[in-house]
Amino acid sequence: MRLTSFTDYSLRTLLFLSAHRDRLVTIQDIADSHAISKNHLMKVVYQLGQAGLIETVRGRNGGLRLAKEPRDINIGTLVRSTENDFFVAECFDRANDTCAITPECVLKHSLHDAMEAFLAVLDRQTLQDLLPPAQNAARPIKLQRGAAA
Repeated sequence: MRLTSFTDYSLRTLLFLSAHRDRLVTIQDIADSHAISKNHLMKVVYQLGQAGLIETVRGRNGGLRLAKEPRDINIGTLVRSTENDFFVAECFDRANDTCAITPECVLKHSLHDAMEAFLAVLDRQTLQDLLPPAQNAARPIKLQRGAAA
């Protein structure tokens, strides 16, 4: 399973906002920090706002902030809302399945179980769980471009 860049950017945006709760953050701040497109982030921010996860403050000194506490933002729910499908194989998309072995295939059951397990792990995580330990929560997350996670 590979998450779309939209989901990746949604997670990064929420993490950035969590790490900078002491101030309003601009889309440009997030774009610069992660070296990603401001235009793409605008779509992400719009959807996160529609979902009630972030608030936007308009005006000259405006910006973004979390609308909920990090402990109240479930990662599984977020991923489900930002991914457009969970078709890990063609047979998962019944409308477009042309695989000749689908009726007898046993692999699809294992793939389905794996997808359910993947989502179950994310369902047990909140944004709070993804933040640094409590003693470091007040400090911003240090970002290093090009560093492997």
